[in-house]
Amino acid sequence: MLANIGKQLGLPTRSLAGWLVSKFLCVGNRMLEENAVRLSGIQPRDTVLEVGHGPGLGLQAAASLLTDPSGSLIGVDYSEYMHQMASELLKDHLASGKVTLHLCDVAAMPLADCTVDKLFHCNCYYFWPDLRKGTAELHRVMKPGGLMVTTLRLHSVSALASRGIMMGTNWCPEAYMEALKESGFVDIRMEDVKHSENTFQAIYATCQK
Repeated sequence: MLANIGKQLGLPTRSLAGWLVSKFLCVGNRMLEENAVRLSGIQPRDTVLEVGHGPGLGLQAAASLLTDPSGSLIGVDYSEYMHQMASELLKDHLASGKVTLHLCDVAAMPLADCTVDKLFHCNCYYFWPDLRKGTAELHRVMKPGGLMVTTLRLHSVSALASRGIMMGTNWCPEAYMEALKESGFVDIRMEDVKHSENTFQAIYATCQK
């Protein structure tokens, strides 16, 4: 049962368990998603990418900041269920061309090299089968000097790992930060961030070519 919950967190499907996970993502992730957007420092003309966009809450928040016609937003997720949910939430932005969504793996994104100014994700990297391949792909698509931000609640992730819901060691921030370094990112750091009554963690990295 616990392993199944972990699988659904990583790849929600159209099922009872997947529906429950989607509700959790809509409620539990909203604060982390919106803060990931805020900490990214998105400018009106940026090209912005969210990896593992889930129901689309972070994309919705980011879209409101891209007020210049040249600004664009890209989302990728490998869950067809999440892709469909985000497509419905962002249908007006999709119709206008402001937002583009791709159903794909983070390690093989259909994006050109050096096109992304800002990249963010939330509760995502733990589920990548190969952190090095994932971070190498992030590095490939980002412009030199581009900023990557990810947000998480480390105590919650650690608790899931201790219960066997989060398998392996990919969830450890140190493993992710080491993969970022090996892929060419610099200025990598994790900070505690206070939001209202909540404290969460943010990992930052800058793309260096």
